[in-house]
Amino acid sequence: MFVNKKSNIVLLVAAVVFSSFIILQKEKKPTLFFIGDSTVKNGRGDGGGNMWGWGDLMKPLFDTAKINIENHALGGTSSRTFLTRGLWDKVLVKIQKGDYLIMQFGHNDNGPLDDTSRARGTIKGVGDSAKEIYNPILKMQEVVHTYGWYLSKFVNDAKAKGATVFICSPIPRNDWKDGKLIRYNGKGYGLWAQQTAEATGAFFIDLNTLTADDYDAMGPEKVKPFFPNEHTHTSKEGAALNAVNVVKGIKQIEKCELKKYLN
Repeated sequence: MFVNKKSNIVLLVAAVVFSSFIILQKEKKPTLFFIGDSTVKNGRGDGGGNMWGWGDLMKPLFDTAKINIENHALGGTSSRTFLTRGLWDKVLVKIQKGDYLIMQFGHNDNGPLDDTSRARGTIKGVGDSAKEIYNPILKMQEVVHTYGWYLSKFVNDAKAKGATVFICSPIPRNDWKDGKLIRYNGKGYGLWAQQTAEATGAFFIDLNTLTADDYDAMGPEKVKPFFPNEHTHTSKEGAALNAVNVVKGIKQIEKCELKKYLN
């Protein structure tokens, strides 16, 4: 009888532990991570200098009772330096199965590979092209890869941990020609972002086109207040428009589970 009673207690404890585990699993919320440059998160993300990144205006667009939002973008980074400075490793260690990752790079990738002030440029295009250089910032030899190579690494690393990944084309700058906004879709970093998404199985959000369409409809004078200091970094209103267009891009994707967390 004593043995049976002891066995029953063990079974009861095991059942309680298992039930608690199931409840915790059901209660665990996925996390949506953002990585990118200052157009995704400017400074501390508090609107310093009247400049905002769109990643800091995403929370109101999601049901945060069901999903966590973390913006790990950092101003001044390219796809290359987000990796070499160890920023990606800090994000990757947090990613779990069922999480989501949205990235947008490109504004800082079009620079010198080995200048003494930044050394953040990447080789233009996609593929396996690489060049060994001496990095005067890190004071060491470094193999620099293509823009697409770095994006592919982020995608493949995150997918290996069970995350769903999205690549955005870079937001447009406030640059106009003959009354029309200059776009990056179908060429340059917009094209390479799309090609990388297709090659890796990531979802693609053509943020450049979505926002450029809005700007063209508004015209240069109405768009001008979105860029209070120069032609790249947006005001809060400009960032909000980009954030809405990220959501629009998500809604346009078929069979996208992230849509169920939108407000």
